[in-house]
Amino acid sequence: MHYVGGALAIAAGLFSSAGLLQLGSSGAEPYQYGATLCDKPLYLLVAAGLAAAWGAYVSVR
Repeated sequence: MHYVGGALAIAAGLFSSAGLLQLGSSGAEPYQYGATLCDKPLYLLVAAGLAAAWGAYVSVR
């Protein structure tokens, strides 16, 4: 689950950069497929936090 949390955090950064038009011409494709995620990358960050918390809980248990 830690890998999933890391992947979601990276995806949040990618969609955030695409939403702010900082990726140049390659930013149009992520924005086309995930306009909601580009506008609100906080959704992915929350999912990343939940995945990391779940992974920590499962590994302790």
